[in-house]
Amino acid sequence: MKLSEIKKILPTLDNVEFQLENGAFVPEHFHVTEVGSITKHFIDCGGVIRNEKVVNFQLWNANDFEHRLKPTKLLHIIQLSEEKLNIEDLEIEVEYQSETIGKYDLAFDGKTFILQNKSTACLAQDSCGIPAEKQKINLIELNNEASSCCTPNSGCC
Repeated sequence: MKLSEIKKILPTLDNVEFQLENGAFVPEHFHVTEVGSITKHFIDCGGVIRNEKVVNFQLWNANDFEHRLKPTKLLHIIQLSEEKLNIEDLEIEVEYQSETIGKYDLAFDGKTFILQNKSTACLAQDSCGIPAEKQKINLIELNNEASSCCTPNSGCC
């Protein structure tokens, strides 16, 4: 989800809710402690120099049980970050701590923002020696195919 998308969604909501893909909700008393941009400048295993840039939201669960972030407040924080930090309309990455700090993509299901799990991947598979995935066949299926074309005493073998 891009920053422009969340800005369109927020004015239509009564509450801001975040949910993990496993169904667990971020506690309703969470805080958005950061809105900013993150630039990652790196070289992949194939030697290609890359730049990635995202808008970052950091969610924090404090013992402030009476706190409820309203959509207008989050929209104000976003607008302030755009004004003061010149944040661009980029994809949003959300940081949220469970066992460790996790990074999530952001989606919306019509009511709730969904923190979508991210995973690592090789960006240079063609040059780092990862073999192409072989087709997996059960041996029993292979045996059935062979027996259907040639049977003992049929004279085909």
